[in-house]
Amino acid sequence: MPFVFEIIARAVLLPVLVAQGLFLQARTLRLPEPEGPRSGTMGQGPALSVLIIGDSSAAGVGVDHQDAALAGHLTQTLAQTHSVTWHLHAKTGVTTSGVLQSLDDLPDIQFDVAVQALGVNDITSGTSLRRWLRDQHKLAQALRDRHDIEHFWITGVPPMSDFPLLPNPLRWVLGRQAMRFDLAQRARCDTDATLHYVPVQSVLDATTMASDGFHPGPAIYADWGQGTADLITSTLRTRKPDNQTVV
Repeated sequence: MPFVFEIIARAVLLPVLVAQGLFLQARTLRLPEPEGPRSGTMGQGPALSVLIIGDSSAAGVGVDHQDAALAGHLTQTLAQTHSVTWHLHAKTGVTTSGVLQSLDDLPDIQFDVAVQALGVNDITSGTSLRRWLRDQHKLAQALRDRHDIEHFWITGVPPMSDFPLLPNPLRWVLGRQAMRFDLAQRARCDTDATLHYVPVQSVLDATTMASDGFHPGPAIYADWGQGTADLITSTLRTRKPDNQTVV
């Protein structure tokens, strides 16, 4: 659908969209962030420090313990080949701008890589694509400056049109915006060798997502964490500073 017609459709549907949004806000099941450590060291091999940063999905909402969340699967997989020092900096409901404002809470240490999950809350809060990309750029630059991070693995924006919680036409509207955000993020990564796009490959439906119909379930976290770890490991192996492999 041409974008101009989509704008018209959204304007016509605005009262319905507002009503659906308010209803979901009042009635949606609120799942807690999981228990478990948010930092640690594990494994043997070359040292690798990892920052996991983002929203409720990065925090692991949808499972009961961090071991079953993104951080757990990511670090457990990386620890098979590395001595991994990791830190999780994530919060339910946070936008990219909110993460920028919280960077002073990070420990004053260097990280080799960062794994990021952001975008859904920017969409639901009405952040424009232009402002989101600007905030994304600021976040990456701030992490480079403060923590010497050279490489970022950036999770794509999930297809919100597949979220079981969302009714139409709200599902359609948010799904279209999520698609635009994801395409822009992929393009951004294609133009910057330090940014590595991580596609959302899991099926998102009532059988794989959490009981709230909005957050990942255990199988999605497992695929996401293990798949991202494999991408990090394979990418680091191919990089040869001073003609030497990193790992």
